[in-house]
Amino acid sequence: MLKLFGALVLLGLALACIASWVLDSYDTAWHPKRSVEHPAAGDGDQPGGSSPPFPGDQLNNIFWFIQVSDIHISRFHDPRRIPDFEKFCTDTIEVIKPALVLATGDLTDAKTESKVGSLQHEVEWQAYHNVLKRSRVMERTRWIDIRGNHDAFNIISLDSITNYYRKYSANQKVGSFHYVHKTPFGNYSFVCVDATLTPGPKRPYNFFGILNQTQMNLLDTFRAESLTSNQSIWFGHYTTSTVVSPSPGVRDIMRSAVAYLCGHLHTLGGLMPVLHSRHPQGTLELELGDWMANRRYRVLAFDHDLLSFSDLSFEQWPAVLITNPKDAQYLHPGVEPLGRIQKSTHIRILAFSESPITAVHVSIDGEPLGKGHSAGGPLYVLKWDPSLYLTGVHTIKVKVEDSAGRSLVRVQHFTLEDDLTPSFSFVQSFILLTDHYILGRVAFIFMMLLNVGVLLAFRFLRVPSGRGLFSQAYMSLHLVSKVDTFYYSLLLFNLCTALGPWFIGELIDGHSGACFAFGVFVDGHFLEGSLTYVVGVIQLLFFNMPLTAYLCWSLHHRCHGNTFRSHFLRRGCRWRTLLVHVLMLLLLTWQAQSCYFLLETYGPMAFFLSPVRTWALGLSLLLMHRAWTGPAPLVRDNNKSVSSS
Repeated sequence: MLKLFGALVLLGLALACIASWVLDSYDTAWHPKRSVEHPAAGDGDQPGGSSPPFPGDQLNNIFWFIQVSDIHISRFHDPRRIPDFEKFCTDTIEVIKPALVLATGDLTDAKTESKVGSLQHEVEWQAYHNVLKRSRVMERTRWIDIRGNHDAFNIISLDSITNYYRKYSANQKVGSFHYVHKTPFGNYSFVCVDATLTPGPKRPYNFFGILNQTQMNLLDTFRAESLTSNQSIWFGHYTTSTVVSPSPGVRDIMRSAVAYLCGHLHTLGGLMPVLHSRHPQGTLELELGDWMANRRYRVLAFDHDLLSFSDLSFEQWPAVLITNPKDAQYLHPGVEPLGRIQKSTHIRILAFSESPITAVHVSIDGEPLGKGHSAGGPLYVLKWDPSLYLTGVHTIKVKVEDSAGRSLVRVQHFTLEDDLTPSFSFVQSFILLTDHYILGRVAFIFMMLLNVGVLLAFRFLRVPSGRGLFSQAYMSLHLVSKVDTFYYSLLLFNLCTALGPWFIGELIDGHSGACFAFGVFVDGHFLEGSLTYVVGVIQLLFFNMPLTAYLCWSLHHRCHGNTFRSHFLRRGCRWRTLLVHVLMLLLLTWQAQSCYFLLETYGPMAFFLSPVRTWALGLSLLLMHRAWTGPAPLVRDNNKSVSSS
C-alpha cells in the first residue's frame, strides 16, 4: 500500500511539473526578458516611444489597409461567392479606400466537383482575374495577392503551364518578397512568407508549408532590411504552426515584426471564430477567418506606428476601428511606441459606412465622454485626458450610427501600463504556437513503438497463468504474438506503415511518386513529412491497433473452444459481442473509404500499389477469416507455450 501511495505521489508530481511547463510554454502575456527589444523608428532613446508626434485631432500619421484570405473561387460550389467577392472589390473597397489589400492565399478552390480530387481549373483563375479587372480595384489600391496551398495543388514546377497564378494574379510574384509602403511620415515594411510547396502534390499532402534553409536566409535578409522602416508586418497563407522550417524556426525570423497575418485554418469549421496569439518573441499572430464560407475580412491601421485591427463581416455596416487607445490584448511593447498613447490628446476612431456617419458616441468605464467629431475622411476624434487612466485595465465603448439607421457598438479594453497585457486563451495559443508536425511525429513514433513493441515483447514472454481480466488480456496478446501467421502478418504490416511506402502513384498528374510516413518523393524531389505523421497516427489509432485488438479477442474465443457462430450464443454476452463486430465493421468501412479516396485522388496505380491502404484491407479480411475458421490455438501447460491445433 505504501509503495502504491508513493507511486501515486510521484506520478502526481510529474503531472504537475508537466502541466506547469505546458502552461508556461503557452503563456502569451508580455514578457520583456524573453522578447525582442526593438524600439520603433523615430523614438530616439526615450523609453516607451514617448517622443512626438502624438495622436491628436488631425488626419495625419495614419494609414489603413485590408486583409482578405481563403477566397476559394470555385466553378462548382457556392454560386454567390464570385458575385459577393466582386461587390467587395467594388463597393467595400470604395467605402474603406485602403492604401493596400493583402489577399493571403487560396485564391481559387482547385478541387474536383466531388471535393475529393484536386485540379487547377483555369476558369476559376479567369473568374478571379475578371473580378479584379471589372471592379478596377487595382486602379484604386495596391492589391497584393499571394499563393495558398490550394493555389499550388497538382503543380510540378513554378514554370508549369498549370501554374495559373503567374498568369492571372495581380501580384504574379512567386516566392517570398519584401514590399515597402512609403508615406510622408515614414516607410512600412510588408514581408511575404511563401511556404507553399514546389512541386505541389495533390491534396491533402500540402496542408503544411515548408521553408528550406535558402528561403529562411532570404527571409532573414528581409528582416534586416525592415529594421529601417517605422514598422513591419509579415504575412503569409499558412499559420506558423503549419510551417516546417529549420532551426531557429520561422517565428524567430519574424521577431522584429509587430504582427504576422495569415489564414488557412478557416476558423476550424466554426469551432474557433477567433484565432489570435502572441509568439514568445512578442510578435502577434493573427489568423483571419475565411471569405469562402464566412465572408470575413480585416481592416488594419497604423496610427502613429501603433497597429490596430478589426475583423469584420461582409456587408455589415458601419465598420468601426478604435486606433487610440489601442486594445490592451494586442499591445507589443517591444516594437510599438506605446508611450504615445499616454501623451495623446484625442481618442481616435475610424468609422466606415455606405451611408454618411451621423454620430460617434464614446464612453470609458461606463462614463459618457461625448460625441466624436470628424477630423477628415473616416477619422473621428474626441478630446480626452489619459492621466485619468494610468493604472489598471479600462473599457472604452464606441457606438457609431449612420444615416441609414444602422448602428454598431465596439467595446475593447485598454491599458496605459506597458507590462500589463492580457494573455490569449490556451486553446488559441496551442493551435497557433505548437509545431504540429513535430507533435504528429512524436505521437506517430510513440504509437508505432508501442504497437510493434507489444508484439515483440509477447513473442518471447512466457504465457501467464490465472483467470483475471488482466491475465486474459495478456493471454490474448500471447495468442496473437506466438501464432506465426498473425505475428508475422501484423509485424510486417506495422513495419510497412512505419518505413515502407504507403502507396505509389501519380502525386501530380503525369508525375509518379511514393508516399512514406517520413515524407513524399515526387519527380526526384523530396518533401519532408508533416501531415503524413498525422495521417499515420490516425491510421494506427483507427485501424492497425484495433485490428490487433480484434484478432486478440477472436483468438481468445477460439482458444476457449468457441466458433464464429457459437460465441454469439453465450448468455449475457450477445450485445457486447455484437458491438465488437459492429465496431470492427465500421473500421473496415473507414479503411475501404480511405482506399476509395486514394483511387479518386491519385488514380488506379495508387489504389493497386498501396500496402497500407488497399493491401492492408485485404490482409485484415484474410486474418479475420483465419482467426475464426483456422485451427484453434492451444496453450500447452508444460512450458506455457502456444501452438495451433
